[in-house]
Amino acid sequence: MNDFLRDDVAAAAADAFCRDVLEGLGQTPKTLPCRWLYDDVGSELFEQITTLPEYYPTRTETAILRDAAPEIADYLGADVALIEYGAGAAIKTEILLEALDQPRAYLPVDIAGDFLDATAGRIRERFPMLAVQPVVADFTRDFPLPDPARDPRHRVGFFPGSTIGNLDAEEANALLKRMRSQVGHDGQAVIGVDLIKDRATLLRAYDDRAGVTAAFNRNLLVRINRELAGSLPVDAFRHEARWNSEAQAVEMHLVCDKALTAEVAGRPVHFAAGESIHTETSRKYRLADLGRVVGAAGWRLDRAWTDDAAHFAVLGLSVALSAAALALG
Repeated sequence: MNDFLRDDVAAAAADAFCRDVLEGLGQTPKTLPCRWLYDDVGSELFEQITTLPEYYPTRTETAILRDAAPEIADYLGADVALIEYGAGAAIKTEILLEALDQPRAYLPVDIAGDFLDATAGRIRERFPMLAVQPVVADFTRDFPLPDPARDPRHRVGFFPGSTIGNLDAEEANALLKRMRSQVGHDGQAVIGVDLIKDRATLLRAYDDRAGVTAAFNRNLLVRINRELAGSLPVDAFRHEARWNSEAQAVEMHLVCDKALTAEVAGRPVHFAAGESIHTETSRKYRLADLGRVVGAAGWRLDRAWTDDAAHFAVLGLSVALSAAALALG
């Protein structure tokens, strides 16, 4: 991406951040989109979270990918272009790229530009024959995707980490449709999904003893203060993980334990004692429901690889419907 286009993307992201924060803090209950947790500092903190003993999703999904890598590679076939949505550090991506038969191109998509540059550089060193084309974008919204530099046999969407759980049903459907459109009529996808399990295990994963998840959550307030001339007293907010049984989801909140008024982008923001900002929702799925979820967006569920405890699933999808057919039906 050239510098001018990157600057345009950064400016649009800054405007969207300001708009979302002012809107989210001005409503009741207060809520902010979880994508804004992932500035460069937030992305680094999340990578630390993935190594914590309480955070089972990363190590479980990684083990599934390592064990099933030959089967997944056989399922996807040779000469593919891999498009990763929300690439982050792309640690798990290396497992898949190593297993694939002569992958042609890797297009990592992430909103954190500097972090993405570091990831792309590492992948280039690890796979020198691979065309690596980083894309700075918010993958939850429409964005242009460049053509792979080396013509692939077909395209594959890669969406690990159960990030799909951060989206509500409408957002998840929109992303799956966008992914289907970007991989084309003969495309495939590999998606990681966290499955429903006991409440204690779920809550520990989002509230670790070392306080890294709390720092990750509260970094959003630091970012607001830095980028939007905010005066939010970070120490007045505590991190809290909650289980929402109706939504079948873990929620992250920033709870303000005292009444206060602060400013953000020149506007006053009021908090009552005990009021919270809902910063993230991580939905969990039943394996039996996933065919219906992906089918609604025009995908066919071909394969599901799980761990022995069925805590996590990696799905193999293929495009079932064209965009025109889906629009008609």
